[in-house]
Amino acid sequence: MRQRLLYIKTFGCQMNERDSEIIEQLLYPSGFIPAAEMSDADLVIINTCSIRAKAEQKVYSLLGQLRQYKLKSPGMLIGVAGCVAQQEGPAIQQRMPHVDMVVGTQQIYQLPEMIRMLDHGVAGPKLAVNLDSSFLVPSFHSYHNKTKNSAPSPALKVFKKFVTIMQGCNNYCSYCVVPYTRGKEISRPMADILDEIKVLLARGISEITLLGQNVNSYGQTNPVADVPVNFANLLQQVSILPGLQRLRFTTSNPKDLSEELMLCFAEIENLCPQFHLPVQSGSDRILKQMNRKYTVADYMNKVQILRNYSPDLALSTDIIVGFPGESDDDFEASMDLLNTVRFHSSFSFKYSDRPGTRSADFDNKVEETVKSERLARFQALQDSISLERNKEYVDRVMEIIVEGSGKNNFLYGRTITNHIVHFPEVRGRKFEHGDVVNVQINLAGQHSLTGKFIGEHKKS
Repeated sequence: MRQRLLYIKTFGCQMNERDSEIIEQLLYPSGFIPAAEMSDADLVIINTCSIRAKAEQKVYSLLGQLRQYKLKSPGMLIGVAGCVAQQEGPAIQQRMPHVDMVVGTQQIYQLPEMIRMLDHGVAGPKLAVNLDSSFLVPSFHSYHNKTKNSAPSPALKVFKKFVTIMQGCNNYCSYCVVPYTRGKEISRPMADILDEIKVLLARGISEITLLGQNVNSYGQTNPVADVPVNFANLLQQVSILPGLQRLRFTTSNPKDLSEELMLCFAEIENLCPQFHLPVQSGSDRILKQMNRKYTVADYMNKVQILRNYSPDLALSTDIIVGFPGESDDDFEASMDLLNTVRFHSSFSFKYSDRPGTRSADFDNKVEETVKSERLARFQALQDSISLERNKEYVDRVMEIIVEGSGKNNFLYGRTITNHIVHFPEVRGRKFEHGDVVNVQINLAGQHSLTGKFIGEHKKS
């Protein structure tokens, strides 16, 4: 079989990162191996994100660059996948005629056949973006070993992987494109998920992150087992698989956060005490406009329960600044929430209209200058709080999994709370990717910690 080079550029969330891995797995049997450089590739796939306007603009800019590559190498194939492909499929074809394939979020599994037809000059669909109400996430595809001709990868081994447990969303938040780009919520069968994780663990993976647009509602909208299961059940089943050191998940909607799930942080030893719980606004009025289906009081109550079960829990969130109609008082309510909860970190963004969403038609849009000022204030306060929270770790000994080398002879890794920790190399000691070590923290920054190696981590 003729080998060809594949380059995948991924924008957006962890779901897209996992989809890119699936694309690579799908195309490997057809002879595609990873390319080191985009310009060297026989096939370039752009896996896109449309959650914000800026991400979509980056996609079109890159596609313009690829036009130049294709002029120099006419045999290069170019495909667009992901949420922008799903949302703008025909427009991409019209605007970017050098693109050979446009595949939506449910249709990435069609890529091998589409490429085969292009190879044989057979007229076939260059566009596959339909969302099927009966769609089920296919069983996982076997992971393969890179061949000697693959693009060079770091000498450090891979120790963590994402595993998709569900796709789509039924929440229809007024600002969000996900239900329109990924379809209705579909949960994978638990058996498929467990089988995939067993394969990963057998290959030396020790950390798994379970992915879904709203993992809290896993199993609620379609049968995934002979007996009813929910996300807490899935976490318990995954956690007992031999070889799993760390278990994480993302993302959660507060409205579906059950006490059974919160209790998992107290009962499951290898479930990392780190939780990303998007609140989006500290104003009940704005939350209602967003169609989030919970109040600030609901959210605060669940935060308290979580911290009762797991006092060391590192909590992060998402905030949208400048949602249509957001007043000064609404924004101050978000600042009050930040001051009260004191998140370890947050992802905050200026609101932007997305095509097809209800909020795109809302009146009373907030001016860009006001949004920018509010975002700067929010982020400055978060940075201050993050620094204070991080100082709480100084002098503590923390378990770190080594991820690589940084600047000035420093190594870095992550704690169970997902904090990045830098520590100096040790003379005569070679660290490998995935090593579990103990580091004593001696310095805290806004976004990372620094410490010193004090020994190998010994499991109790």
